[in-house]
Amino acid sequence: MASKIIVTGAVEGAFPFILDKLAKLHSKNSFSLAIVLGDFFADPETSSDDDEANVSALINGTIDIPLPTYFTVGKRPLPTAVIEKLEKSDDELCPNLYFLGKRSATKTSEGIRIVNLGGSLDPNITAGVSKENYLPFHTEDDAKALRGANSTDILLTSLWPSKIQKGSSSSLPDGVEFPIGEQCVADLCSALRPRYHFSTSRDAFYEREPFFHRPTEKDHDTKAITRFISLAASNNPSKQKSLYAFTIDPTSSTPLTLPPGTTASPFTTGQKRQRLPDQEQSYSRFSIPSGGRDYHRPHKRSRYDSKTQECFFCLSSPNVKTHLIASIANDTYLTTAKGPLSITSTFPNLPSPTHLLIIPLEHASTLNNIPVPEDRARTYKEMHRYRRALHSYLVSRCGDKLGAVTWELSRASIRHTHWQFLPVSADMVKRGLVEAAFKVEAENEKYPVTFRTKDVGDGTVDQGDFFRVWIWMPAPEDAVDGSDDGGGQKADTEGGDDGEEKRGKQNCLVLPLSEAFRFDLQFGRRVMAKLLGLEGRRDWRDCLQTDEEETADAERFKEAFNKFDWALEE
Repeated sequence: MASKIIVTGAVEGAFPFILDKLAKLHSKNSFSLAIVLGDFFADPETSSDDDEANVSALINGTIDIPLPTYFTVGKRPLPTAVIEKLEKSDDELCPNLYFLGKRSATKTSEGIRIVNLGGSLDPNITAGVSKENYLPFHTEDDAKALRGANSTDILLTSLWPSKIQKGSSSSLPDGVEFPIGEQCVADLCSALRPRYHFSTSRDAFYEREPFFHRPTEKDHDTKAITRFISLAASNNPSKQKSLYAFTIDPTSSTPLTLPPGTTASPFTTGQKRQRLPDQEQSYSRFSIPSGGRDYHRPHKRSRYDSKTQECFFCLSSPNVKTHLIASIANDTYLTTAKGPLSITSTFPNLPSPTHLLIIPLEHASTLNNIPVPEDRARTYKEMHRYRRALHSYLVSRCGDKLGAVTWELSRASIRHTHWQFLPVSADMVKRGLVEAAFKVEAENEKYPVTFRTKDVGDGTVDQGDFFRVWIWMPAPEDAVDGSDDGGGQKADTEGGDDGEEKRGKQNCLVLPLSEAFRFDLQFGRRVMAKLLGLEGRRDWRDCLQTDEEETADAERFKEAFNKFDWALEE
């Protein structure tokens, strides 16, 4: 069903007037919702007594807002009173006024998907997602994390995408220069292929001709079309356009013909992650409970959709534990484990427990379920790059004393596929104790199948569910006085894209699983707990740490792993 939406440029504190104007327009047009771009409030450093009084009236609910209205972070800080109210009210500032956050993916009750990236790019942070929701700054990794939403109807960004004017005949008013724009915003637009991309330009209105994205392998006869629109501030002196109304039907299909004047995408160099235009299964990671919100609820119905479950591995979720994240690449990321099996004293030569997870950005239950073959291949390659970099890290710290075990449960019922990584005594690997432990545990559980010594790659050749474990140990020649001059790069260049490890010795075991086969999700952790003498820590829920302890462990690992983190170079 089509919905009418109205969008306004930055309000900059004049919200009593703008909200009243929206109310009058709503009475005539029956909009489904309104969106306010840029700065909703006046600059706290220069705000007047009247501005503060208006904020108080808004928070207290004395300003009437007749339709669901969304606002985000602009380029200025939010007022302290606003932040305090939002922290207590689950991002509902007052009736019908909802805060989208700085980095979020939202699905309204009409089914309209909105992805938002607020604030300016923070030049002082070179890696990592931001850990707070109210300051007007984001990082490149914030933009990268949102790519995993796969698709969206509406994209909101405080900054313009770089090169948006390329191939366009549209211009800005005389005397107004095009903003420089940011490449990470262009990459985000290319990845999500929104129907509408809204941004702000304080003194000018700009509407680019529609542009089409490259067709996908599945829908090679259709082209997703994006309309980029930048609205002027509501009080701009040149009276440039600051309001934009449109109708959108989230259920409509991609048009087979291009509208007149449509151009090719200006982001020809930024389209690295092609997405299928209709991926409701993949989008579930960003549906309401995983960071999206069901704000439009006239009868105060639940903010969360009971049919979906929260995915803790999706970076767009505001509930994701960002303090655990150690590294983010183009298609994957590396994080320390919550409730780690090992503790700092388990491996005395390592500064942290070093129980790690390698996770795809794409929401998929298995690697084989990543729909675009190119994305799947890149993801699989990156996961192995992290694994090999971790091997080099172990060699640098411990010489030939530690090997490593990486295990994966690939099953359609899993919420979000990932690999778990743990060091282990190289001597145990050498004596065959690690391999035997996995095989014996399977026999003890009377599993109807046995481990096979082979690899199945990204799962596309031998399709079906399986449990897989890679057992690795360094070769003596890899460790000289416990150092590794090659950083993380040597490990990467010496390994193959298919997971082959040319450094040290590696064995891969695969246990095929049928749909009727009841398999313990904690099988890998249980085996490793016995090997490490940590059977009291088999359940991660019994090993939870405080946020401070988790942060300290993650920071120690990140500092030690820094020179092996190949993602920092890309």
